[in-house]
Amino acid sequence: MNAITPQPQAPVLVRADEATTLQDGATSLIALLADASDTGGALTANRAVLKKGSPGAPAHFHTKATEMFLVLGGTVRFLLDDQVLTLRTGDFLTVPPTVPHAFAPAPGEEGNLLVAFTPGMQRFDYYRLLERVYRGEATVQDIRDSSEQYDNHYFDSPVWTKSLAEG
Repeated sequence: MNAITPQPQAPVLVRADEATTLQDGATSLIALLADASDTGGALTANRAVLKKGSPGAPAHFHTKATEMFLVLGGTVRFLLDDQVLTLRTGDFLTVPPTVPHAFAPAPGEEGNLLVAFTPGMQRFDYYRLLERVYRGEATVQDIRDSSEQYDNHYFDSPVWTKSLAEG
């Protein structure tokens, strides 16, 4: 992982129409807001737009960062350890390091999320990798090989698999 030690930094302003937006799947978009290098290592932030039927993010955990979610719109289900929760517009969730989690829009719903990590880590290249996989320019193995670099550790979750199948 490319962690940056937090340093005093100037304010970061990203206008909605200026954010780089990546397509990481047929039904999801990621808007890049602020990477660790932009915030002096304080945080990394993106916006995730999940259309109906999006698989969202598979079961995973991080070892070095807390991940935070604010539901900006829609209804999103989350795996949190071995429990599936439903969050709606305005709901907020923090997931500490090592806690297994996943997320996807609730059945028949869309989701719009603000996602942030603290401390910040250089993560934008990970999102670019997801888009390259979607385009056929990289492989799922490339994602697996990057797990330590981007602190994204995927695993099989029978609870999450069952929840997705029921939806």
